[in-house]
Amino acid sequence: MKAIWNGQVIAESSDTVVVEGNHYFPPESVNRALLEDSPTTSVCPWKGTASYYSLLVNGARNGDAAWYYPQPKTAAEQIKDRVAFWRGVEVTES
Repeated sequence: MKAIWNGQVIAESSDTVVVEGNHYFPPESVNRALLEDSPTTSVCPWKGTASYYSLLVNGARNGDAAWYYPQPKTAAEQIKDRVAFWRGVEVTES
């Protein structure tokens, strides 16, 4: 799978975990140079507290377009530290 935004591949892996229709990419498959930490968090009743990244690609910024669970609840252990995308990020098969 590939995550693409603004003409740039943000992440690529054949080892994604799909939860609620979202592909969670392994942390090592994500181009960290394109991510900016965000102060935003959200809470899912069964997954726990999500943290967010904004994307900075080719001079454009996409706020809070990626999220991850640094300390997920037990039911969501399989996505610990994996990164998922939204807000216009296209996730397609490689």
